[in-house]
Amino acid sequence: MSQSERLVLATRYRLVSEIGQGANGTVWRGHDDLLDRAVAIKELRLPADLSEDDRVVFYRRTLREARAPAQLRSTSIVEVYDVVIEQGRPWIVMELIESPSLEDLIERDGPLPPERVAHIGRQLLTALEEAHRSGIVHRDLKPSNVLLDGDRVVLTDFGLAFSSGSVKLTKTGHFMGSPAYVAPEVAAGEKATPRSDLWSLGATLYAAVEGKPPFERENVMATLSALANEPPPPPLRAGPLAPVIDGLLVKNPTRRLTHARAADRLERALNGPRSARRAVPAAPRYRLMIVIALVGATVASCGIGATALIVGMMREKPGPSPTQPPPKTDGSGEPGTGTPSGAQTATLLVRARGDGCKIFVSVPGSRLTVLTDETLAKGDARKYDQPKLTAVLANSAACDVWINGEHKPEGRPGERRTYTVDRSPTGGTADSGTGG
Repeated sequence: MSQSERLVLATRYRLVSEIGQGANGTVWRGHDDLLDRAVAIKELRLPADLSEDDRVVFYRRTLREARAPAQLRSTSIVEVYDVVIEQGRPWIVMELIESPSLEDLIERDGPLPPERVAHIGRQLLTALEEAHRSGIVHRDLKPSNVLLDGDRVVLTDFGLAFSSGSVKLTKTGHFMGSPAYVAPEVAAGEKATPRSDLWSLGATLYAAVEGKPPFERENVMATLSALANEPPPPPLRAGPLAPVIDGLLVKNPTRRLTHARAADRLERALNGPRSARRAVPAAPRYRLMIVIALVGATVASCGIGATALIVGMMREKPGPSPTQPPPKTDGSGEPGTGTPSGAQTATLLVRARGDGCKIFVSVPGSRLTVLTDETLAKGDARKYDQPKLTAVLANSAACDVWINGEHKPEGRPGERRTYTVDRSPTGGTADSGTGG
């Protein structure tokens, strides 16, 4: 047994066994003998070459790490119980969460499903909202500081947290934070704000669905250079989570998603697919069709206009099956070449010309109905006949697209392209495409 393991802090906190080590110290499994409960104890080791001024800064940062979460009341933020000074260095006593971090899970399982990441993101956003309302900016949100305790998601490690009422503890010229997850404005030397934390949330969600952060490079300087000069690469596996990630990774903080808008998009990502899975065929309905025909005529010296208003009841037919059997041939039996059968009559047809054709197709409305969220194998195709559709292609260069029989231009590698189609009786026949 080591000397540390024999320690009892403040006559009540007994060290039991080592859980893990980091650059600044060790985390121990402990036991609070007074309250008879298990605790986690973070032992912070001071570098031997610290000056007296640096030592004071270190102690202040330790107290800040303890005070920041102690001021907050959220199940998504680790609970701090006590701070003890023993053997000339600080120890933080907190709740014991014996669960893997998000980083552990990514390293073990690779990219996570978008629905699970949306759940993680929603709880992290709740934790950030609680912190930001109290004037606390975390400044170091990343997968290793996110613990997954069953359905509970816990934000930890407030060592770099900044409160609007605290003094600045970072030396000029010292970079604090994790380069792969830090916001561009903070990397450029500006003060961290709540929107900086929202960027870090976006980078964390990106890492969870893609398996690595958006700007990770071979070293710190290359990472910071990419962060400053390159656009965020589009997430290819995010599915309905893509609008959230894209909105959080906007480099201009004034145009970045707010808490409220991020929460709204996360709710859509969580509820959209589930509502689609629960959808059942609706009974036949009748809707009021109002058709306005404008008839214009010109007579010698004046213009005469006539308007006819036709009002009728029209039975709405049940919609076709969300996805049809994938047409893989052009009618000649050769897969993936020419124009697939059905392309001339379908509202939308998408065929994978190569690997990585990721599609997300939905029917817009008061409740989003998701028809498809998948990556097509080369040569596979999907056909849709619904009059109103929205289609998002994560990598448009890998997909061939026909809308109302018209073949759309090829996209660029990695380009995310969105098509909105409306050929309903009230909407006319139209489509629009946007790239990003």
